[in-house]
Amino acid sequence: MLCCAFKRPPWLGRLKNYQFPSSIDPLTNLMYVLWLFFVVMAWNWNCWLIPVRWAFPYQTPANIHCYWLLVDYLCDLIYLLDILIFQTRLQFVQGGDIITDKKAMRENYLRSQRFKMDVVCLLPLDFFYFKVGVNPLLRFPRCLKYLAFFEFNNRLEAILSKAYIYRVIRTTAYLLYSLHVNSCLYYWASAYEGLGSTTWVYDGEGNSYIRCYYWAVKTLITIGGLPDPKTLFEIVFQLLNYFTGVFAFSVMIGQMRDVVGAATAGQTYYRSCMDSTIKYMNFYKIPKTVQNRVKTWYEYTWHSQGMLDESELLVQLPDKMRLDIAIDVNYNIVSKVALFQGCDRQMIFDMLKRLRSVVYLPNDYVCKKGEIGREMYIIQAGQVQVLGGPDGQTVLVTLKAGSVFGEIRARVSESLAGRAPGAVMLKTNNKPKVAPGDPLIIPPKAETPKLFQAALAATGRLGGKGPLAQLRWRLKELKAMQETQDSSISPIPPKSPVHQRSPVASHKAPAHPGEEMCSKSSDSLVTIRVISTAHEGEEILAAEISEEEGKKEK
Repeated sequence: MLCCAFKRPPWLGRLKNYQFPSSIDPLTNLMYVLWLFFVVMAWNWNCWLIPVRWAFPYQTPANIHCYWLLVDYLCDLIYLLDILIFQTRLQFVQGGDIITDKKAMRENYLRSQRFKMDVVCLLPLDFFYFKVGVNPLLRFPRCLKYLAFFEFNNRLEAILSKAYIYRVIRTTAYLLYSLHVNSCLYYWASAYEGLGSTTWVYDGEGNSYIRCYYWAVKTLITIGGLPDPKTLFEIVFQLLNYFTGVFAFSVMIGQMRDVVGAATAGQTYYRSCMDSTIKYMNFYKIPKTVQNRVKTWYEYTWHSQGMLDESELLVQLPDKMRLDIAIDVNYNIVSKVALFQGCDRQMIFDMLKRLRSVVYLPNDYVCKKGEIGREMYIIQAGQVQVLGGPDGQTVLVTLKAGSVFGEIRARVSESLAGRAPGAVMLKTNNKPKVAPGDPLIIPPKAETPKLFQAALAATGRLGGKGPLAQLRWRLKELKAMQETQDSSISPIPPKSPVHQRSPVASHKAPAHPGEEMCSKSSDSLVTIRVISTAHEGEEILAAEISEEEGKKEK
């Protein structure tokens, strides 16, 4: 005996273990969108085929049971499953909460307008077949399930990357359906008048549907070239066709214009901005080199990211959603920056919401030495060269995608704001680590000369007229403090340790020629003197340096 064992397909095992979900999210569940597709196909069967079966002689006793009725009841089964299984499991929002309870979802559906329309769609008018015969018009209520069609459109547009293509197809289908119904009405009118009875009606030759459809196209589009109607019925029918055609085509053209306009709105905005900028530059006679770079920036920005400013797209979203998008787009880059290692997570999130995209052209300067900047840059794509050297054209460092520069300013800002991680990094990393032999991008700052230090110490608050008046006011204050200190029992330490008071006590400013006031540095190596002259308003400022300090300066 021979025996063989058949292996069960793996998909059959998965199908056996599959459990239908107890609740369905109608906004994100792709299975529900697929089911709506089958419901819409059943709805289209009724909408397109009921007029054909009513007007044209395509439904015959020979094919009515094996073809027409079989598909009809299959569509009815899809309608029934949609009511019993899917619509009663749809989640809904109530009071800000997503309701997933079975009883609540079922009661919500039973109270809705959708349930009433679904019940009307399945009215069992087919029982009248036993009395009047199989009349397709008795199935007309099946066309009232149009809510499923509009819901399918909304769900499909939400998941398509280029929804405008589907909108164009849908608008074209509206036009084709209008012509389809008109062709059915024309054949019915021809049969009512008698096929071939006049020159206006269909003569009964060739393919009846194609010839009637051709007549409908010429009538609704008002091309002309049709035979004139003869009877009153034909005249009224033709007038109604013309009026309907004008109205239908105006609506279709308006919808098509809106669809195409929405699809090209971004490019229209880009062209408008570019044209306005060019007009502005021409009005102020901007050099052609600058104009060419501006045009290049517009074109490169549009072709590289498909928009001019991505922040304009997110301005309508709430802060939480903008943060979620910013995290998905920029968090992987920001998390690798050493400046933000160990920082509070909320601080990083706040910074992510403030990031914005900036596009630079080749050979553009991002920042120059000596400029005041408050930005930190993270390179997303491309390269940045750090130039230096005697001529300022030597490439010192090449920064690639993922690199960061300008973070020193961010450290200073964080330390001033009282952020602990930023302050710690500012203290520990205030000096860059330079390996031996590496070129210094920013040379160390020279030490302030002691003569200048003494002059700064001698100057006081702003006031008076001119620098000599400021020195005179400051030295007067120092002498008054010295008097107070000498007359007190417990000497008070001076406010500024870099000054030494003059032993000459005076409560008034020097007014006689030859009177002087002085201020010395803390090491007594630099002395600043202010000497009065015979001319009113004139004073002499003298700076003295000791011999030891002079030798050091040399």
